Amino acid sequence: MKFVLASLALLTLAMVAPAVAADEKSPLDFQMKSLDGKPVDLSKYKGEVVLIVNVASKCGLTPQYTQLESVYTKYKENGFEVLGFPANEFLSQEPGSDAEISTFCTKNYGVDFPMFSKVVVKGDGICPLYKTLTSTAGMDGDIKWNFEKFLVGRDGKVVKRFAPKVKPDAPEVIQAIETELNKKS
Repeated sequence: MKFVLASLALLTLAMVAPAVAADEKSPLDFQMKSLDGKPVDLSKYKGEVVLIVNVASKCGLTPQYTQLESVYTKYKENGFEVLGFPANEFLSQEPGSDAEISTFCTKNYGVDFPMFSKVVVKGDGICPLYKTLTSTAGMDGDIKWNFEKFLVGRDGKVVKRFAPKVKPDAPEVIQAIETELNKKS
């Protein structure tokens, strides 16, 4: 009897799982606050290819701002966006206020891509955007460190996840971006 019940439970899960995956929330379904405090509806980026990155100013990987800006500049005219989300979960490497973060990014790296107010990307208080990113089928799991990257396709679905040490201009990142940019919206 237990075997029959367990089998029925598995069968039910197998039938429900595809429906749940199809209804998965897009990372572009959220409203976030920009560094200057204004609300930004991320749905405005639907139809574009988006690289979402949790960033920090006092990290060994902080020089990736240079590559992020370079890749953004190269592809933005083709419908590509980089969205930076400062986070302070990893050794308190993003201690600044939104104003300090904005000044740091502009002065030191010439960041022109959209930057957002500091968020929690892991653990207690994780913001809904990062809860969605880290629970997306095939991309799931906690953020490991600063500068983890999620590539969102024109359809609003996460298509790739890149580890923090993978530079934004690494061949595998560029190839994934170009593949997505070449897809029709």
